[in-house]
Amino acid sequence: MLTATVDELRAVALDADDASGYFPAMYARVTRRVERAAAEGRVGDREPMEHFARTFAAWYLEPIRGERPVPGCWRAAFDVADDPGLLVTQHLLLGINAHVNSDLPQVVVQLADETGDIDALRPGFDAINDLLAATYPDLVRDVGRVAGWIAALSARGGDRIFNFSLHRARDVAWMNAQRLYATPVDERPAQVARLDDAVRVLAYLVTSPPRPASWIVPLLRRFESDDPAEVTAALLGPLA
Repeated sequence: MLTATVDELRAVALDADDASGYFPAMYARVTRRVERAAAEGRVGDREPMEHFARTFAAWYLEPIRGERPVPGCWRAAFDVADDPGLLVTQHLLLGINAHVNSDLPQVVVQLADETGDIDALRPGFDAINDLLAATYPDLVRDVGRVAGWIAALSARGGDRIFNFSLHRARDVAWMNAQRLYATPVDERPAQVARLDDAVRVLAYLVTSPPRPASWIVPLLRRFESDDPAEVTAALLGPLA
């Protein structure tokens, strides 16, 4: 069961008084969807799927608990959580960037070290990412109440851009997992450090996009709620 993981993600979201609550709110919904899909047998064997999801969530939750150092890519997200000029989507992308591009390859390697078969993890890997994409329409509907432009963009095809970007990130994450798994264990920390540096660069691009996006962000921000608690509640949806 993933109930405890969902509850912890929800608690982290509700305890936040800034945008750091946005990602765990979204993540709680995705994890609840994974739990239901696993229980219904829609994503293969239940226990391996739930173990994958719990391990993946732990890579986000353990630094929050102080049980693991905060990676640079996550620090890049947390350091701007109180920036009122960033869009809701920018805060979410910072979390997705760190969790998918950095955490996920390392999770795959950790699990592959346990089983000795990285290829056997691909179905669960794909399933979790597919469930993230499947959650997107519900998120758009609920976040649209506090950021109307998001729903408008989605209605004009923005969801296709999101799904393409997510699938691309997933493919890169799998490639990085394969590369890291093939690396001798004593050389892996250096490769992880290089990965963290690359993902931090992506975080910078999210927070400081080039023109004309940098001109549009302040305009769109005017159509979003200024209350982080309200946004977090919208992202939690039925879990609020």
